[in-house]
Amino acid sequence: MLSRPQLYGGFGGFARGDKDKLFYARGQRQRLNMISIMQCLFLPWLMFCYSYAATCFGYHYAKTTVMYSLLGFGLAVCLAFGGIAWNLMMKKQIGEFQEPNWYIFLFITMVIGWILGCVFGNTNFWTNMQPAYDYANLNEYHYVNPARMRGAQMMDVGEAYFVNGTGLDLRKSMGFKNLDTYCVAPITVDGLPLASYDFWAVGIDCCSGNAADFHCGEYDNPRALSGLRFLKDDERPFLRLAVQQAEATYGIKAEHPLFFYWSEDAAAEKLSFQGEGYKWFLIGMLVHFGWQSFVVILAVMGFSKMGQY
Repeated sequence: MLSRPQLYGGFGGFARGDKDKLFYARGQRQRLNMISIMQCLFLPWLMFCYSYAATCFGYHYAKTTVMYSLLGFGLAVCLAFGGIAWNLMMKKQIGEFQEPNWYIFLFITMVIGWILGCVFGNTNFWTNMQPAYDYANLNEYHYVNPARMRGAQMMDVGEAYFVNGTGLDLRKSMGFKNLDTYCVAPITVDGLPLASYDFWAVGIDCCSGNAADFHCGEYDNPRALSGLRFLKDDERPFLRLAVQQAEATYGIKAEHPLFFYWSEDAAAEKLSFQGEGYKWFLIGMLVHFGWQSFVVILAVMGFSKMGQY
């Protein structure tokens, strides 16, 4: 007569070989799940960083065809993971596979990462990086004398450093209102009248209409002798209208007006755009990694309750 262990195959109904196979199968499944979790944590985040960088930096400025090719490649990778998820779902329908959940989750979060990277990358580019690249491609002019030089001589200016004695003639400042108030004040030498007022300090919503109360930038800094050119094409016409109002009001002439942010250190102002761009790129990477970690944790908890973890 067989003993109880022999009757049931040992170890509670399993033969020793079967028990070992079950142990290793469970161990393998646990490792595969951990790999899936790590993939779902890092791959969507890397996709976000990839599309964020492609839309944020130099390719967007100088080689848009390359940028769109990079984004197309990233989208193709996302769709490839979508194909894998779809294939596994079909296998689940016929009972060949039981756990497509991580692949579906991976596909969805990779697409979300790609989209968010494009959106925030474009926002960062147009706000910070595009002005930084523009300034890098423009010229610097030193010892600019508003009484002797004309705007037509400096159409490619990005930074202007003026001679000693240069300042703002706040008595001839003007504002033009179109939702926002576009403020201008002529840059002169020793407050003397000029044949043509071609250099203007500008700002937005830092004066009150027609009154001569310009307080934009470093207007009250006696050490301010430099200007960083105003580059927003869509807003420049409103500044030109403000200059025309000043011409009519004060009886002056501005043949080729150029607009500047008035400051003590134009070089530092220029670098601030690039610094802001890199700062927001790093913040975006960190925030998205935190968000991805959060949704992965939620997915682990949800799959555990569903018995599919």
